[in-house]
Amino acid sequence: MKKHLNISLGGFVMHIWTDETPKPADENKRSTERRAVALSARLTWKDQRGATRFATVVARNVSDFGVYVECHSPVSIPLYRLVQFQFERDGGPQGDALPCALQRAGRVLSAVYRVSPPSSSKPQGLALRLMVDPKHLAASAETLSARATA
Repeated sequence: MKKHLNISLGGFVMHIWTDETPKPADENKRSTERRAVALSARLTWKDQRGATRFATVVARNVSDFGVYVECHSPVSIPLYRLVQFQFERDGGPQGDALPCALQRAGRVLSAVYRVSPPSSSKPQGLALRLMVDPKHLAASAETLSARATA
């Protein structure tokens, strides 16, 4: 850092500049890898009156802690609402690409943390945070890696 004093017009003004070039920001700040999929799934939640609601969705990408789904019929789920997330039984070959927590679990408790409104070119989207116990996640990973090496 260089400093330069300017004493014009009777006052002291300090100009400071740096010679450092800005560092590029990391493009991916995610803690785990996100995998692109196209799997049918089901959401179950209770509305504000306590009635149980269902929606069929398509999961577009998944990670160990989250999933992004698209709803072809718009649904009214507010932010932070707890929902049960479950893949349809026939996962097909893409089911093998799922994180450990989603391969073993039937239904996973999730919270809605982003809602993308529908547009003329895209259906409504919901970003879900999976409420997975980190200890359970670590145990599942160890079990799968032990099977892979056996």
